[in-house]
Amino acid sequence: MATTARLERLIADEVSECCAANVDDRLASLRGLAADARVDEAAETDDIDALSALGSDTRYRLVRLLSVADGELCVCELAPLVDVSESAVSHALSALTDVGLLARRKDGKWRYYDTTERADALLNTLESTRGADE
Repeated sequence: MATTARLERLIADEVSECCAANVDDRLASLRGLAADARVDEAAETDDIDALSALGSDTRYRLVRLLSVADGELCVCELAPLVDVSESAVSHALSALTDVGLLARRKDGKWRYYDTTERADALLNTLESTRGADE
């Protein structure tokens, strides 16, 4: 197997020689690492969906705006702050709500949005790590 051949070369570079036992030990260690990193499929899907939703500059800006706002905001209040149509803002807000990053409240014909704890935690994590590796 090509993957094992590359692993053998890596181990040989690290310890000057490599044998099957070295490869088996490293593979066992790596499988343990993969098991430790695993979450259930539903949680993994939720995480990927939330991170993907933040991958659009419009959706990211909307979450940031709502995070710093003093309370809920309506689509008509958000649209002038981003360079897209009110319809695009509504679509982006729905996508963010669907993945659990925003909460929506309807009051008559108006819909108000606010960030969820998950969105705030993600933004706080991003801010706290910005420039940390520089």
